[in-house]
Amino acid sequence: MRALRTAPGLAEQLYSAVLDEICDGALAPGAHLVQEQLAERFEVSRQPVQQAMALLKADGLVEDVGKRGLRVAALDLGRMQHHYEIRAALDALAARRAAERAQADAAVARDIGERGRAILADGARAVRDGAPREQIHHDEVFHKLIYEASGNPLMERTAETHWRFLRRVMGDVLRHAETPREIWRQHGEILAAVEAGDADLAEELARAHIAGAAGRLAESLANKGAEKP
Repeated sequence: MRALRTAPGLAEQLYSAVLDEICDGALAPGAHLVQEQLAERFEVSRQPVQQAMALLKADGLVEDVGKRGLRVAALDLGRMQHHYEIRAALDALAARRAAERAQADAAVARDIGERGRAILADGARAVRDGAPREQIHHDEVFHKLIYEASGNPLMERTAETHWRFLRRVMGDVLRHAETPREIWRQHGEILAAVEAGDADLAEELARAHIAGAAGRLAESLANKGAEKP
């Protein structure tokens, strides 16, 4: 049997590096991705580049353009709304379960509060520094805390599929649809409700947070016209 020779670590690093540039807007919709150039720039062989491109394509971030290879895909509003719809349900459930656990156990509430406030501080610092990539990272860390606090180990794993696509969308949210300070203010409200053990409020705030981001981004992009490469 032939041995498989792969470099999953390099492929994942390349995936993240290219995704960061898409999120930052450095790689705009329609930007042509030449695998040989990427391999040279990141000083790797073509194999991990091909693997990274396959991952990006599967997540709807890049698309084929015939013999010309690949390009950064335009933001698909329909797909975005489908992902956000599922994330709204997941995040609302996670916030409810986390609040229920906090209400039942003061130690759990303290842990959620302490860890959450540290993340909020990191997010606020990234906002002050005008660093979208760091804002996206801390945003994801905050939501992962709520998934973990829910006590359901499948929550984060289920959400990851949607996060892979929405990391790119969050860059557009920060650039076009919503001020970063408002995003973090909402995070603070969700954290306070969870820590207080108010399951109904936590669920409502989490759902509104995700649905609001999706709605404002859709409106903003509709107003400026669909992105066309």
